[in-house]
Amino acid sequence: MDQDPQRPRLRIRIVFGADEMIGPGKAELLERIARTGSIAAAGREMGMSYKRAWQLIGTLNEMFNDPLVDSTRGGPGGGGARLTEAGQRVLTLYRAFEHEASDAGATQLDALCALLKDDARQ
Repeated sequence: MDQDPQRPRLRIRIVFGADEMIGPGKAELLERIARTGSIAAAGREMGMSYKRAWQLIGTLNEMFNDPLVDSTRGGPGGGGARLTEAGQRVLTLYRAFEHEASDAGATQLDALCALLKDDARQ
């Protein structure tokens, strides 16, 4: 979502259960995996440890009926990762939800911003 970084915005986390959720961080990780073809590279770009990136993908893969990321181990030809059809669908649905929620709440967000102290707006 290309938004002005100075403008307040929603950060949506959808909680399905105690340890089952998707939010902006996991969505960004999925997008970066799709772009880089690597869980490790996606995590590095986000300043995340290799272990943490793998843990998050493991959690996502366990949450849904079908895995969201398919990975192959490294070796002579190197490893890699890609979003599955389910992964692309979950990411698309999450981003659409985020966009629609932002649009629906724009009037209220503007009203809240109008109530902020001037120094809080900078």
